[in-house]
Amino acid sequence: MAESTLLKLIVAGPVGAGKTTFIKSLSEIPVVETDEVASENIGKDRTTIGIDFGLARVGNYEIRLFGTPGQERFDFMQDIVAEGALSLALLVSGAAPQSLPGARRILEYLTSQFPMPFVVGVTHQDRERAWKPDEVASFLKLPEEQVLGLDATSREDARAALQRMLEFALLGERR
Repeated sequence: MAESTLLKLIVAGPVGAGKTTFIKSLSEIPVVETDEVASENIGKDRTTIGIDFGLARVGNYEIRLFGTPGQERFDFMQDIVAEGALSLALLVSGAAPQSLPGARRILEYLTSQFPMPFVVGVTHQDRERAWKPDEVASFLKLPEEQVLGLDATSREDARAALQRMLEFALLGERR
């Protein structure tokens, strides 16, 4: 049996983008999650306060998925999680365009401090008046092929995003 290559990928983005759900959709093990009751009004009852962890396999790659909290007060966690990461999935909610400036801040910080290839996943595409991937790409000033719509609850959508992350990471495509 061939030996697996370990890869570390991170999942970041604003509150409510679907990071924990995305990792749950991909993980082949029970996800280690750090959700707790939200202590402030953030639009949902529970929120990640630490690191989410899951594991996925693609071919000979064993992919360790690390999710960061979305609240700004936990931004220090990004430095811990991003160290040694091969690629980044930045998730944003298409139904929350007000979170896009924060998403841009996260993306700019992570890619300047930890240069790595990335993809942007636009979630909540089923909601009324949700921004589409091309609109998010325009706002973030990114090529459209780097931004994709996805349903974080769908294993198929999550695997497609993971595949795109691997292509960018392993082919050395950096933006």
